[in-house]
Amino acid sequence: MARAAALSTARKATRRIMLGNVPVGDGAPVSVQSMTTTKTANVDGTLQQIYALAAAGADIVRCTCNEVEAAEGLARIVPRSPVPIVADIHFHVEMALAALEAGVHGLRLNPGNLRKPAEIKLVASEARDRGVPIRIGVNAGSLHPEIAKRFGGATPEALVESARQELAYFAEVDFHDVKISVKASNVPLMIESYRLASETFDCPLHLGVTEAGPPPAGLLKATAGIATLLAEGIGDTIRYSLTADPVEEARAGRQLLEALGLRERKGLDLIACPSCGRAEIDVITVAKQAQEALEERKIPLQVAVMGCVVNGPGEAREADLGIAAGRHKGHLFIKGKIVRVVPEGEMVDALVAEAERIVAEGIEARMAAAEAGAEDESEADRRDLLRTQGSDANRSEEVVARIRRQLAGGKEASGDGT
Repeated sequence: MARAAALSTARKATRRIMLGNVPVGDGAPVSVQSMTTTKTANVDGTLQQIYALAAAGADIVRCTCNEVEAAEGLARIVPRSPVPIVADIHFHVEMALAALEAGVHGLRLNPGNLRKPAEIKLVASEARDRGVPIRIGVNAGSLHPEIAKRFGGATPEALVESARQELAYFAEVDFHDVKISVKASNVPLMIESYRLASETFDCPLHLGVTEAGPPPAGLLKATAGIATLLAEGIGDTIRYSLTADPVEEARAGRQLLEALGLRERKGLDLIACPSCGRAEIDVITVAKQAQEALEERKIPLQVAVMGCVVNGPGEAREADLGIAAGRHKGHLFIKGKIVRVVPEGEMVDALVAEAERIVAEGIEARMAAAEAGAEDESEADRRDLLRTQGSDANRSEEVVARIRRQLAGGKEASGDGT
């Protein structure tokens, strides 16, 4: 679909980093990020929210990693997520190391919370060895007290100095895969801080007005800050921090980028699982075939292509329509409800045909037209797959065991192991 007239201001040149398969900086499309509000230990609930965010336009999703159970949850979430996962680290270096062990695609560290140079450099070294980027997430509300005192409070210069100091620690261990944010809840402060950061650093910048509040005021505040900077060519990823369902954040971010001509307007939103250990088809090929066929017909739906019927319909239940593989069959679902089972070779054709019927008749009518016995057949295939593949096809529990050993070793080393 054609892109709208774009901004005439050239984007600020920044270095390229990779968050999983999403390029950030150096002319890559501006990415939308959001954050889950579920407990990360609630794996199924968190994955459902991640899929909903991806369908609404999120390219990257951040999950909190504030406790052992959250780190273990990440080990189970990452292999099944359709988008790269960033772990949000609060005060504990152990959680950063556990998140890296869990396989996350990125970390977010707040210099005002994780303050010990040795710990900061330890995390950077581990991230360097694993090829995992880190966002230096400076926040006006949690500046290091020494920096706040030196600059007389949360000023643009103070926020940028906080990021500069963290970068210096990273450089000591030869770590350079960095993204920076200098967020504030005050819009003028946020704008001036990012302008200064853009002049100071060549790292990609993540834009956001922190704690913007509920809509509509929160939307206005966030848009005022983010859009102003994007119009000046500043910014590589964005997040609306709203007191609302995070799906609203992702949707708002996507709509803003489309309105500014920085992303193409989409009629079709297609999401696909990452082809984890349960996948019984070539998910990438099937998703590509489906996307080409649906885009050709200008289908304005959210569509999911999932590698297995064990988790697929539940994880992508927010999609208008989807299909999941299992036992050489395609399990067609609408809003998570199985409506039809077809031979594997007919998956794409069945998906396209059902999409056209939904456009013509509506979702409720098509759900009511579900084939008798489809749900029972799908459930039987699901149980059969669980019997043959086991409950841990991604071997996530091996990663969880490593995380537990790592955390237990850290406690013993610190004399905290009783």
